[in-house]
Amino acid sequence: MHPRRQKLWQEIGEWQEDFEDRLIKTIGKRKLPSKNIVSIDDLSTANMKLIFDCAKLFKEFIIKPDKKINLLKGMSQINFFFEESTRTRISFELAGKNLSVDTINVSASGSSMQKKGETLNDTARTLNAMHADMVILRHGKAGSPQMIADKIKAPVISGGDGWHEHPTQALLDLYTMLEKRGQISGLKVTIVGDIKHSRVAGSLIRALNKFGVEPRIVGPPTLIPYGLDKVFKCKIYHDLDEAAKGVDVIYALRIQLERTAGGDIPSVREYSKCYCINHERLALAKFDAIVMHAGPINREVDLKTEVMESDRSVVEDQVENGYAVRLALLYLLMGGERR
Repeated sequence: MHPRRQKLWQEIGEWQEDFEDRLIKTIGKRKLPSKNIVSIDDLSTANMKLIFDCAKLFKEFIIKPDKKINLLKGMSQINFFFEESTRTRISFELAGKNLSVDTINVSASGSSMQKKGETLNDTARTLNAMHADMVILRHGKAGSPQMIADKIKAPVISGGDGWHEHPTQALLDLYTMLEKRGQISGLKVTIVGDIKHSRVAGSLIRALNKFGVEPRIVGPPTLIPYGLDKVFKCKIYHDLDEAAKGVDVIYALRIQLERTAGGDIPSVREYSKCYCINHERLALAKFDAIVMHAGPINREVDLKTEVMESDRSVVEDQVENGYAVRLALLYLLMGGERR
């Protein structure tokens, strides 16, 4: 090997050893309570802080020119996505590959369930027989990740299930709030949009409650589940201008027309007039408030382009933080027992 290349590989090896040492010191004796992350309820605030501490280190890792590190070499990961996904699927795939995990991607169209009528239960038994070390599952039916988790030995992470939850999205959202606002507790957060069909809201409201945050939920009455404020600690608004006053974070949700949301509003145009985030509405929040969105974004419906592309928008930061958080989760769930 050429001396310069040999020196480069030596430097990479030294950096990787130092990085793993820092991870181990950061984690200490802390561990996640469950091998599965299928609901944000699986995690306490202390557990989430552990994930955030690891994600902070992994943010250093993802800007390195050489992103391959042998922390989980020899492990296997199945990304089982029954619904379309860009951010979640790609970030989990990249995270696995960059930790040296053997990753396998399975789509709905490529599975026996879709083409041959195999049941979810039998699919779970098949995965268990293959002895995979991690399964990431996104499914259109609520409760599917929990069903898989109950049937197999490998850890299961929910990539979103029906209208139920999307726990890793909530984790990256909270981490972004922590990074941009310096804290989570004490924040004033407004969540606006299609609450009824949103698994993002399903996890985010639960997660904010754990940190003592009582979010403001705003949207047309037809898109807010009845009794939401009684089940969770939140305040219901139907006037966005009122709900945006003095808040630290405005979180916009997409109108999910593919989940029949179109039948709950007079028209997309009418919805946009009342609930799209523009500069005038953003001006009602604190001067340094941030704007968030899980994506994909319907421009001029959820967010005005002028807001989306302003320095108040942290949408791209959310994507980067999602990558870091999922790296942290894979390491903690697959690598923790081997430390």
